Amino acid sequence: MHARTLLGAGSAVAIALTGLVAAPAHAAEPPVINEFNADIDGTDAHEFVEVLAAPGTDLSGHSIVIVEGDENSNQGKVLRADAVPAANAEGFAVVQYPVNGIQNGSASFLLVEGDAPAAGTVVDGDKDGQLDAGLAFTVVDAVGVHDGGASDLAWGTVLERDFDGRGATVGGASRIADGTDTDSPSDWVRNDFHGAGLPDRPGTPEAGEAFHTPGAPNRIVEAGDPGDEEPPVVGTCDADAVTIGSVQGSGASTPVSGQAVTIRGTVTGDHQSGGFNGITVQDAGDGDPATSDGIFVYAPGAPDVSAGDLVQVTGTATEHFGMTQLASATIVDCGEAGPVIAPVELELPIDDHERFESMLVTLPQELSILEYYDYGRYGQVVVGTDRQFQPTQVAAPGSAQAAAIATANAANRITIDDGRSSQNPDPAIHPGNLEEFTLENGFRGGDTITGITGVLDYRFDTWAIQPTGAGTYAAVNERPAAPSIEGATLEVSSFNVLNYFTTLGSRGAITAEELERQEAKIVAAITELDSAIVGLLEIENNDGAALDTLVAALNAEADDADRWAGIETGDLGTDEITTALIYQPALVAPAGEHAVLDETVDPRFDTSRNRPALAQSFVDLASDQVLTVAVNHLKSKGSACEGDSGTPEQGNCNAVRTQAAAALADWLAGDPTGAGADGSLIIGDLNSYANEDPITTLEAAGWTDLLEAFQGDEAYTYVFDGMLGTLDYGLADEALAPHVVGTEAWHANADEVSLIDYSMQFKQPAQDALFAPDPYRASDHDAVVIGLDLTADEPEVPGPGTGGGHPVHGDDHPGHGSNHPVFGEGGHPGKGKGPRGGPFVR
Repeated sequence: MHARTLLGAGSAVAIALTGLVAAPAHAAEPPVINEFNADIDGTDAHEFVEVLAAPGTDLSGHSIVIVEGDENSNQGKVLRADAVPAANAEGFAVVQYPVNGIQNGSASFLLVEGDAPAAGTVVDGDKDGQLDAGLAFTVVDAVGVHDGGASDLAWGTVLERDFDGRGATVGGASRIADGTDTDSPSDWVRNDFHGAGLPDRPGTPEAGEAFHTPGAPNRIVEAGDPGDEEPPVVGTCDADAVTIGSVQGSGASTPVSGQAVTIRGTVTGDHQSGGFNGITVQDAGDGDPATSDGIFVYAPGAPDVSAGDLVQVTGTATEHFGMTQLASATIVDCGEAGPVIAPVELELPIDDHERFESMLVTLPQELSILEYYDYGRYGQVVVGTDRQFQPTQVAAPGSAQAAAIATANAANRITIDDGRSSQNPDPAIHPGNLEEFTLENGFRGGDTITGITGVLDYRFDTWAIQPTGAGTYAAVNERPAAPSIEGATLEVSSFNVLNYFTTLGSRGAITAEELERQEAKIVAAITELDSAIVGLLEIENNDGAALDTLVAALNAEADDADRWAGIETGDLGTDEITTALIYQPALVAPAGEHAVLDETVDPRFDTSRNRPALAQSFVDLASDQVLTVAVNHLKSKGSACEGDSGTPEQGNCNAVRTQAAAALADWLAGDPTGAGADGSLIIGDLNSYANEDPITTLEAAGWTDLLEAFQGDEAYTYVFDGMLGTLDYGLADEALAPHVVGTEAWHANADEVSLIDYSMQFKQPAQDALFAPDPYRASDHDAVVIGLDLTADEPEVPGPGTGGGHPVHGDDHPGHGSNHPVFGEGGHPGKGKGPRGGPFVR
């Protein structure tokens, strides 16, 4: 290896050599820069740097580093660094660049081995024309262009404007004989500035110039050669290729890891833009059903190819976070269509994803959209054979039934991605029809997709379909209007306002515009609910300022300054968010004083973790009955509680919530408001699913879960990890339960994607515009509406499941009763049904 001292401009040969020996005509060790194109007439397209090594050499660990040479603030800094792909069958490895991807003017190309420096890294701090000592890489070869600026610099073998007597800036150059390397400008000739040899470039090189031949032997026009012959063929597809199945192998990892291989096949997925920086290729197969016939090729800057093209790829077989791929790849477009690849039909559950990794597949089943939390930010949705429920929503924690549900849920789902890894992509792509997502072309949880086609791959610890062909989308879960409970003379609702903060830049709105958008949706939702009493969750705990602002906005919408009022409590607890109550004075009037449950009242109610419970009694002006409403927000399952790690099935802090539930039941039994109420409701976010300990503790104390009583086991108010469940509740005590005539969740929030919410964070401007001042996605929790008839002695109450069937699937949904394959006969295990308790007596 030549020992090099890299110098700046100043002489025709600005490089000192130590121990110089005669260079071979075809350099194999070390590799060398063999050709480059940085500047041509017109748009600088097809820019590249070509490296020559022994055929098939794995060049992983090598990079092309471009250093700024013009006199400016970036002089001596790295402009970009790009990995060198594996050498093809002829020994060529081409680093491709986007249009105008290389700096014109004075710049140098360094072929380095080791840790490539990031853009902006200073490699010649004192600007003396020599690379600084102690850099984290080794320079294997270097060539620099110097366009004549008095203070410009270049490093390596320097090609000055007049290095060949032509007196013009060098835009590209080729070694006179492939691989010839004496570290002298005489090794080089300039390439035709008009781009001869490049696609769609009609240039004709003069004698002493070269065609552009990325990935193919250099061709120099000799004296007497008119240079108007057909340019040399760039890249061929006649190298010996192995089957993709032999690279994939029958196990989880490639059996040829670290080896350079050549494969040939049809492009089935074009992901060269959007962040994946590559393509998927599939061949005709090796006849072994245990091996995949497709593979992902990671090749940033590779020639542009399209789905259906026949390509030859030479690259290094690697595992990238669990997915087999070819890295450091050279892609040759064979110039013709490849064999047509028919997608493999896959049905959930899939017993072995690995044998279909990176293959073209189609999902023929009608699949329900389950999860869409990452849709706005990453373009992903999860689909499954049917909507799924949290195991502890429908079965006892720790039971065999709950375990079976969890297993079935995991097996019967798959992700549909959007072929991009960039965050907050624009446009957002509809996961069913693959058209742009708009307010008119949206979707909801529970809608279905049938026949989506794409490449199955494994990224971010997830098996996903990268779509190439649209499926059939069906909007089976239409947006509902707010519930109107038949037979109710009074309605009470629980509504989560999703961090409604008038203090900007805290948990809620960041800007005044966001607050205006947020408030518009909340006001639209509460106005449409039109309940006599509404319990609020996640409102700012700022001495009532947020509550007053919201009440004023509701009254402005109603054009009635007295339509709504709030219960003034001041700050409750120490959390930034709190609970609150609003009501319509024309329908109800507060009775007695509001009461607060915290740890000073009952040590079991830990308000360092739970928000304090707020209770207020109201007189129903139509019946003169008194009702106490207690609104709650118990500790979440997310963060851990010291001394209470929870349970695997019920999440963190289960004991904290359970103790709070027990304290709440005892507190309400003691008439905390002193109003002599005729019955009580517990509403709010209890952060527990229907079979978990906090809910069963309240039921054991005589409280009825009203959503379960009227909607059955499959009631839900929230979607987490693609599974439905009730976190938000209405529970009635024994006195009030007979007077509850219906309870429903309003599915205006949990089934909607966050992309249409008020927030303008993590969205492109086009996605910010996906906003309407309507009730949909005003929150991430659904409102719960409880209908009461306080005028009747004891109205008839329907049993579970008789209130019109499941709100999405109807009475024929297989999750009801004995038809469900997991839940079994008899519906919900171990939980009482229907109302309990005696008559409603004052």
